[in-house]
Amino acid sequence: MGVSTSRWRHRHVAGLGWGGRRGWSGQWRGAGAVGAVAGVAHTGSVNSNPAVEALGVAVAARVPVLLWGAPGTGKTSAIRAMAEAMGLPCETVIASIREPSDFAGLPIVVGDGVRFAPPMWARRLADAGHGLLFLDELSTAPPAVQAALLRVVLERAVGDLTLPDQVAVVAAANPPEQAADGWDLSAPLANRLCHLSWHVEPRAVADGLAGGFIAPEIPLLPDGWQAEEVLSRGLVAAFLHVRPALACAPPTDAAAAGRGWPSPRTWEMAARLLAAAGAADASEDARSALIVGAVGEGAGVEFLSWLVEMDLPDPEAVLADPGSFHLPERGDRAYAALAAIAAAVAANPTADRWAAGWRVLGLVSDAAPDVAAVAARVLAKCRPPDLTTMPEEIKRFVPVLRDAGLL
Repeated sequence: MGVSTSRWRHRHVAGLGWGGRRGWSGQWRGAGAVGAVAGVAHTGSVNSNPAVEALGVAVAARVPVLLWGAPGTGKTSAIRAMAEAMGLPCETVIASIREPSDFAGLPIVVGDGVRFAPPMWARRLADAGHGLLFLDELSTAPPAVQAALLRVVLERAVGDLTLPDQVAVVAAANPPEQAADGWDLSAPLANRLCHLSWHVEPRAVADGLAGGFIAPEIPLLPDGWQAEEVLSRGLVAAFLHVRPALACAPPTDAAAAGRGWPSPRTWEMAARLLAAAGAADASEDARSALIVGAVGEGAGVEFLSWLVEMDLPDPEAVLADPGSFHLPERGDRAYAALAAIAAAVAANPTADRWAAGWRVLGLVSDAAPDVAAVAARVLAKCRPPDLTTMPEEIKRFVPVLRDAGLL
């Protein structure tokens, strides 16, 4: 019988929650209907609506996010209030009244070459070094403009200018049938965004009008939270070993292709959002909204259900007593368990923990060599600088590590 599973399963599989929650919040009393959507009155909780909480996590993780909602429900007001509460510059760009050159850059002949000059809004964000790029009314952008937005959303590249990493991309859109001269989003653009549904909560409208609205809260992720992404990537990889058909499944109709759907890019996005949600101690509803928003409802719900069914050992207990570890019989659980152990070491790679991780891999290297090799590559990348002796078990993985360029 293996080590206890219940505590780790609750904290890490259900929420990937290493660390507490901190954040910015602020009061906002301007015109508009931010509280109608946010479900936030002056006396209410800022995270009563999971879409608001999910929005904050996506912005904190710097994952491009798109809010879908009916006209007049406060999407624009919420985003501007969020930027104001954070003290961030916010540049609002309405794509439907822009030309492709406003995003791809205006070609200018310089000497014997051509450069693509960025617009002023991009220069202001670059000069500030941080901020929000808010692409409003995205579903009114014609196909040519959507094509020009591809690099802006994914790479933050505007002409020859690359925006700083601390610039978050947020968009808002009405469903095409409710937008002024609306278009479905192209599949390439939709696949670069996490899609969140923005709903009105009548009680929050009434309470907010009476007592005032407050801005959505943005969590401040703790230093080193990206280490949890190793675990979330391992979980996604384990799931895709079971459901390989969901690794890339583009929808066949234009409407579905304009929302979230599974691809290697969106699974990577889902893994990052899962790690950020755990670091922010986000609610399960917000976490679910982020996963479904990245890979679509079908794949997202199936992945979340799979996570709930996982029964994994506590990696800290395993590292404290490597000999107690028993490899799960199911292949996906074995993959996820070793990924969790490797991620725990990577999050705090002391010499003792690193050696304990290798002892675990040595125990399972004969029974599951392919799965152990994946975890071995993670351990090899986080070798402690003060290491004096190499674990004996590492010799079993020398060919794999040499092929990966880690030796």
